[in-house]
Amino acid sequence: MPNLANMPLALQLGALFFAGTLLAGLLNLGIYRLAWMQRTISPWGPRPAGVPPREWLDRLPIVGWLRMRREAAIHGRGFWIRPLLLEVFCGLGLAALYWWEVDQLGLFRDPLQLGIHPWAPMTAPLTIGLLQQQFAVHVILFALMLVATFIDIDEKSIPDEITVLGALAGLVLAAAMPWSLLPGEMFVPGEGFVGPTTLQVEFLHVASPSPWPLALGGYPRAWGLVLGLFCFEMWCFALLPRTWYGRHGVRRGIQLCWARVTREWVSWRIAAMALAGAVAITGVWYHGGPSWAGLLTALVGLAVGAAVIWAVRLIGYSVLRREAMGFGDVTLMAMIGAFCGWQVCLLVFLMAPLAGVLIGVAQWLMRRGQEIPYGPFLCLATVVVVVGWAPVWDSVHLYFYSLGWMIPGIAAGSLVVMAILLWMIQGLKRLVGIE
Repeated sequence: MPNLANMPLALQLGALFFAGTLLAGLLNLGIYRLAWMQRTISPWGPRPAGVPPREWLDRLPIVGWLRMRREAAIHGRGFWIRPLLLEVFCGLGLAALYWWEVDQLGLFRDPLQLGIHPWAPMTAPLTIGLLQQQFAVHVILFALMLVATFIDIDEKSIPDEITVLGALAGLVLAAAMPWSLLPGEMFVPGEGFVGPTTLQVEFLHVASPSPWPLALGGYPRAWGLVLGLFCFEMWCFALLPRTWYGRHGVRRGIQLCWARVTREWVSWRIAAMALAGAVAITGVWYHGGPSWAGLLTALVGLAVGAAVIWAVRLIGYSVLRREAMGFGDVTLMAMIGAFCGWQVCLLVFLMAPLAGVLIGVAQWLMRRGQEIPYGPFLCLATVVVVVGWAPVWDSVHLYFYSLGWMIPGIAAGSLVVMAILLWMIQGLKRLVGIE
């Protein structure tokens, strides 16, 4: 992105506010066009019949939606309020995010808390270019999550055009700009350090906070390639349009599932993506270096994010006998993992239910509604974790993520506890006659 560092801060933030309102115009268009029930509510969309011709003022951010109030008879009363507020919010949010991440170094810990450390292979100087890379990638992630959030609120579904393409974008960005990933460890160069004397940053990789394992390196070490291909191909397999019917035995169920997979045209598109992805992953692995470390981190984040929500989905269906979480939430969490890594996925998984439970209980008390979209809570928790990364990482990386291979066991135990609690809640509801 253009280097804004040479401009006064006030001008930088003003330009970013205007850019944020323009970006929100595209997001509003995506919210209405990518939904299952598409609508043409946009100053840039086709003009409805019986409406006066639109003028150039109608296409200005914020002002355009105020002028479009004259179309309320067609689109509904107050239709313009949410898109207008979204443009204001995005303008303020883009400027605030730049101020926090680039000007205030909000994602980085206090250098006074850091120790002297020799050169490490996954470190780079903390520069304005690195900060702007992180900012640009977070803008892309937050924009995708905004579109997913409002479509989920409107229709309780999240389109694959957002999450699948967003996950692929996260993988590409992690390979092309590995230091755009969240910061992991930071070091003050010690004696004998060869290179700039500025602060050195190590991006959050698949083994953080532990050192990068040589066994997962690029060519000729094969373990990292096996892990990366496994994560990507399993994600592609999860996207296939399959249905399981086991009433007539496993063999018949496999036959019907295979028939469904081969009949759908989207299966061939996913197969092509799986093949092309395998070739690209192998190429980055052969090149090695930070690009491979970034890509492998994104691939593991992709798989862990999807697996965690899929496990919750399966447990919820087994206990509740109905779909407790949509597959859109699975692909959404996979996208978040591709942008942020598996460490963030676990934090989001733990934080999102807090807001979900509070809002879900309030909704049940007021309207007796039992279905609430879960995607917005995943997105909200992701924003909190990313924006508050420095204190969050300081709080958990030594006491939790340093447990290494014990973490999968802890996650599995948490899922078992969740299944037990759901079973107990269902029994209690039947006992008091709620169901």
